[in-house]
Amino acid sequence: MEETQPVPRVGVVLFVLKGKSVLLGRRRASIGESTFALPGGHLEFGESFEECGARELMEETGLEMGKADFLTVTNKVFLDKSKRCHYVIVFLRAVLADPNQVPQNPEPDKCDGWDWYDWDNLPQPLFSTLDEMVRSGFNPFPST
Repeated sequence: MEETQPVPRVGVVLFVLKGKSVLLGRRRASIGESTFALPGGHLEFGESFEECGARELMEETGLEMGKADFLTVTNKVFLDKSKRCHYVIVFLRAVLADPNQVPQNPEPDKCDGWDWYDWDNLPQPLFSTLDEMVRSGFNPFPST
């Protein structure tokens, strides 16, 4: 029997910013278990990146997204023996529609909870893609 190769998938991930803080949650998933990650998920057929980001943010945190801007894209292959996968990940920078919203955790089976973390003092360990970006000097905040 011929083994099939995994098909690349598209993810949309959000740097949700509040002051000099970013929204992170601790993952409960086979890939990146117990690491801190940004909200996001899979692009669905026909969605724009912004629509996907707004939907995923609402599903994962209960927060309503305001303005969002494209930041960058990565091409990441995860070679973990239990679940090999390939993701093209689109990163957006977003602010909340109402800055006074408080993140909820409607998917406790996928995340231990969401909180704001100072960009200069991020929790550890970070999800691999985010960790690589931080170590490379990437900064999601707009230049002033």
